[in-house]
Amino acid sequence: MNRGYEGRAVFRDDQDKSLFLELLGKVQKLTRVRILAFCVLDNHYHLVMQNTTGRMPGFFKQLNGQYAVYFRKRYGGKGYVFQDRYKSMLVQDDSYLKIGIAYVLGNPVKAGLAKSFDLYPWSSGSLYFKRKASDGAVDLAFVEELFGSKKELKHLVNSMEELPIVQSELGPVIGGEEFLERAAQMAKRRTGKESMERRRAPDKYFETTEKIFKELERKYKVNLMEVDMHTHAGKRLRAEMLVHLRERAGMTYREIAQMDVFADLGMNSLGTLYQRNRKRLQTGKNDPK
Repeated sequence: MNRGYEGRAVFRDDQDKSLFLELLGKVQKLTRVRILAFCVLDNHYHLVMQNTTGRMPGFFKQLNGQYAVYFRKRYGGKGYVFQDRYKSMLVQDDSYLKIGIAYVLGNPVKAGLAKSFDLYPWSSGSLYFKRKASDGAVDLAFVEELFGSKKELKHLVNSMEELPIVQSELGPVIGGEEFLERAAQMAKRRTGKESMERRRAPDKYFETTEKIFKELERKYKVNLMEVDMHTHAGKRLRAEMLVHLRERAGMTYREIAQMDVFADLGMNSLGTLYQRNRKRLQTGKNDPK
């Protein structure tokens, strides 16, 4: 999921939501990740997906980055649109996957935006169990097989309260405690020992991105949504932000690259920018003006 900066509405009307879903379809076709469910509300969106191609970071970089460009053109502003990089939770198995899908589809009902999950136009809730299946971005056949019937899907959506989340050293997991050890082993194989060691550092050593953003806004008396990151001052501010995200929030270059304000920079560029500005900040030359 991802939400607007400071929780602000970034999908303000039907045009915004429609454009976002259009981008969702285009980026899905390009990256071939598997989307099982989606829901777009005024200030955030949810996706249930499977990283079938290993291109999920690129998927979110393109989706958030392209939407941010559209949003700035329509409403003005130069800085952040989304609060952060996307937030993700691993799902244990198919039984918990059903719970995750039901939770996402039930969001509009809980928010009072629809009487039933399948009546909300900006989620995938209305797409399942149709006589003629859509050939869009969502893998409808898999979800329909998973639930078996619309009656079962509706029952689970209506009975959902909170997600069964357990905390791990790798982040939140939708599942049970018994899954944590296997999840850690899977992640270690995928990311390598060095990356795992970085992620295993206790959360208390890292600060939230929101705290870092607020400090920068107070320090320079700016609103990050309004800063033009292509001006000299904006580039200096963004470079300082990069250093703080690396050192204080413990974020990797891959994670930072998925934030919309860094979407125009490649991984190599982030590394060079970090090294150069880390030295600059250590000398006290940190005024972006």
